[in-house]
Amino acid sequence: MAIDDGPVVVGGGPSGLAAAIELRELGISPVTVIEREREAGGIPRHSDHSGFGLRDLRTVLSGPRYAHRYRELAEEVAVEVLTETMVTEWEGDRSLKVTGPHGRWEIEPPAVVLATGCRERPRSARLVPGSRPAGVMTTATLQQLVHLRHQKVGRRAVIVGAEHVSFSAVATLAHGGASVAGLVTELPRHQSLRAFRAGAAVRYRAPVWSRTKVSAIHGAERVESVELTDVDSGRTRTVDCDLVIFTADWIPDHELAVMAGCELDAGSRGPLIDPALRTTRRGVFAAGNLLHPAETADVCALDGRHVAPAVAAYLRGPGDWPTPVRMTTRAPLAWVAPNLLLSTGHPPPRERFLLRSREFVSRARIQVRQDGRELWSGRVGRLVPGRSAHIPAGWAAGVNPAGGPVIVSVK
Repeated sequence: MAIDDGPVVVGGGPSGLAAAIELRELGISPVTVIEREREAGGIPRHSDHSGFGLRDLRTVLSGPRYAHRYRELAEEVAVEVLTETMVTEWEGDRSLKVTGPHGRWEIEPPAVVLATGCRERPRSARLVPGSRPAGVMTTATLQQLVHLRHQKVGRRAVIVGAEHVSFSAVATLAHGGASVAGLVTELPRHQSLRAFRAGAAVRYRAPVWSRTKVSAIHGAERVESVELTDVDSGRTRTVDCDLVIFTADWIPDHELAVMAGCELDAGSRGPLIDPALRTTRRGVFAAGNLLHPAETADVCALDGRHVAPAVAAYLRGPGDWPTPVRMTTRAPLAWVAPNLLLSTGHPPPRERFLLRSREFVSRARIQVRQDGRELWSGRVGRLVPGRSAHIPAGWAAGVNPAGGPVIVSVK
């Protein structure tokens, strides 16, 4: 049966594989996943630590084992996974030009699920000056070199960032035989869990230098040192190292969403989506860290399961594409996801809306309003940049579909 006869999922990470598996469970056939890497499974393939699968698989696995399990599940239900294959162009409604090991061809599936994930912002996007030596990379590259290729990457590293993934980079460096000079963040403190910070300090002797930025990287063929600047005083100092690891500061891989004509959210830079994970482009859905960079793998997998019934319903009788109400945020909030609302009151994934803040806020009270009318308010505890908080979804049934945008703010 031709690919054009069934939906195509672009991206073979947890959200993409979970969406494809659930579509097959719902009786949709064929279902094809397009994955640009040599093997499906996404970031967990090279995140060689435990902690994966608790919410979706109800067990705790290592990253590679978790990715392997999803590949097994996809094979069991006859999902076709095309690896080393990329969608390079998008024409018309859903005409996709695809390039893979067997050449270049065009497909026109009845529905598309974008599950392209996100990536860490590299040095070039962060505008860090200096020379251009070897030894500068993101966490994803570091993990691939250490866990997949088993290479020695260097001896001493400076890590830019202090989020969850930054402390994961500390462990990966140790596994690869490198020490950590320190973690650098311009914020007043780290953004991870206290246990992660304490573990890094005790086990790996990795200090966190807050209110500090990397202002230059120096080296000829290889990194030799970095210049650090105190954000408050302007004082500079030099730290010797041969590795610089840029972590977090996530950006969605939204290029295909842009090609498709999907509207993007100004805060997350992912496509606007309603609670059923429909985009603003008819027949195009989205899931995973393309929408909320960056949540854990199991949260993304649950997104994939959540989008499948909406895709199946669309394939069985497209009908009208819903016209939703916009959701917006006010500072210090950066974004909310999902960010469109339906008059049908369709619940979002896990029946919650995710929030992200640009600032630390203790004992935060969130207020949701439309046209001056309060729909919900309540405490969410502590807001931390780079980490999501969430609010319940029950209030969405009270939204006026003919009203103005729904505004989410810190009260």
